[in-house]
Amino acid sequence: MSFDDPADNKAFKEKFDFPYPLLSDPSKSVGTNYGVLRDPSEQFADFPKRISYLISPEGIIVKSYEVADPAGHAEAVLEDLIAAQQ
Repeated sequence: MSFDDPADNKAFKEKFDFPYPLLSDPSKSVGTNYGVLRDPSEQFADFPKRISYLISPEGIIVKSYEVADPAGHAEAVLEDLIAAQQ
């Protein structure tokens, strides 16, 4: 989810041919609830922190990740998902 408006997200999705919709939160209300807002004095304050959540089928946040390495992030989440199912 980004703070960009839906039209910008749609253009970004189409540019990179993502097979799924991108969510927009221009009011930053969801971002506030999930704790991704940056301090206004921080560099890139207008962008959300890169945080993702592993959410159970019951809607419970199982784990949160501050994403430092986007390239390796999916593998880490998959490992945790597999571990949670055992």
